[in-house]
Amino acid sequence: MLNAPQIHGTLLARNTLLNLVGHVVPLVVGLLTIPYVVRELGNEGFGILSIAWVLLGYFSLFDLGLGRATTKFVAECLGRGELSRLPGLVWTSLTYQMIFGLVGSLLVAGFIPTLVDRILKISPPLVSETKTSFFLLAASLPLVLATTALRSVLESAQRFDLVNLVKVPANVSVFLLPAIALAVGLRLPGIILLLVISRLTATLAYLALCLRIFPTLARNISIDSAMLRPLFAYGGWVTVSGVISSILASADRFVIGALVSMAAVGYYAAPSEMVGRLTIFPGSLVVTLFPAFSSLDALGARERLEKLYARSVKFLLLALGPVLVLLIVFARQILRLWLGGDFAAQSTVVLQILAVGVLLNSLALVPYTLIQGLGRPDVTAKFHLLELPLYGGLVWLLVGQWGISGAALAWTLRVGFDALLLFGAAWRLKLASLRVLAENGLVKSLLAVLGFGGVLPLTLWTAPALLTQVALTALWLSLFAVATWSFVLDSRDRTFIAGAAGQVFGTFRNVQ
Repeated sequence: MLNAPQIHGTLLARNTLLNLVGHVVPLVVGLLTIPYVVRELGNEGFGILSIAWVLLGYFSLFDLGLGRATTKFVAECLGRGELSRLPGLVWTSLTYQMIFGLVGSLLVAGFIPTLVDRILKISPPLVSETKTSFFLLAASLPLVLATTALRSVLESAQRFDLVNLVKVPANVSVFLLPAIALAVGLRLPGIILLLVISRLTATLAYLALCLRIFPTLARNISIDSAMLRPLFAYGGWVTVSGVISSILASADRFVIGALVSMAAVGYYAAPSEMVGRLTIFPGSLVVTLFPAFSSLDALGARERLEKLYARSVKFLLLALGPVLVLLIVFARQILRLWLGGDFAAQSTVVLQILAVGVLLNSLALVPYTLIQGLGRPDVTAKFHLLELPLYGGLVWLLVGQWGISGAALAWTLRVGFDALLLFGAAWRLKLASLRVLAENGLVKSLLAVLGFGGVLPLTLWTAPALLTQVALTALWLSLFAVATWSFVLDSRDRTFIAGAAGQVFGTFRNVQ
């Protein structure tokens, strides 16, 4: 089991920054390649590709929570030194996830004709290509689940260096392979086939690394059916929450495709993908927070757990707040430079509304992880069950009224309500108090971000020249950084930040 100093120092700094770097590289590749892919595929073709990306994300839900359960139980085996139990646990999880993947492939394949012919508004010339592409995606589902199972084993051993060694190229390929395929004359089916081959390569790489780190897995290939009960018992509520949250996160695109057009999905998907990628920082953090919260709770270190919770919310607000303010203020200019005037005209308001939602959703990930880490995944699942019908009606109504801007507003209202529920539950269940949030600088952080968000637009509206706007933005960002470092962060925050970069650089130099 990890001890408390590791949780606060080396572990969180190393894992968070490794995961962050692992997400940033694909993000940069995506920003560079998406404009080319949009031009070559057209708005409708890109809309179909974006649906394919959504489906690829949905596939991990077929593991029924076994991925998260595998991480938990493998970590327990390692903590107790019970390596003899490891082969049965790992091979059982992997085998049953492959079985679930095959069943899922059949289910998805059976649904594809209905999705393409009756639900999505696809022009006749692209119907055949779309069906072929989605059938190829369905065939890759067992590989997706196998990848999840094997990656969970490495994460349990805290080998995020090896995880990112495979994950970075795999995630880069999601954006790079479509551009390469289009450059050599391939269309949607060729793009999806290359993505499936990339997934197979990643699965084999994870398997090789698992066998290298744990040689006992190669010497003892065994299935232990008795492990299914604890695995499913732990993963059940996680699955409910994961399935519903994924539907809530992506239902807007399907509603747009059904009520408006696939071209409108393209106008919505591009800014959504861009602003959504900013969640890489909270995503990188909460992956490390989950075991940290669990360990501190097991140790009975409630005071330190609350401080970790409060400081995590504070860091996310300070890191993401200014970036999202910049996105809101410069939304039109960014879209014009990135995707052209047509996208700027159609998607500026969408980007601005979604930016607010992303900030709320990112902050809510901390209480979400706290609640699950302290053994109450039923709470998050019940919240999502409550939100599902409310959001379904809201997104249908607002898309019908205001198109893609209505979809953005519906999503932002939903994640705002979700954040209110999660922070309220963390307080109500006495997992974290409002007093601890205030004592650890959250109020100061909020005032700093609100100040930046109020001053920047007012200043820029008085300076129409772009060069002047850039200079003023740099000035205000610098003042925000200095004020935050001097008055918002305390000595422990500054020490942690100063040492974190050295931690991750040292890790990359010594990757084995």
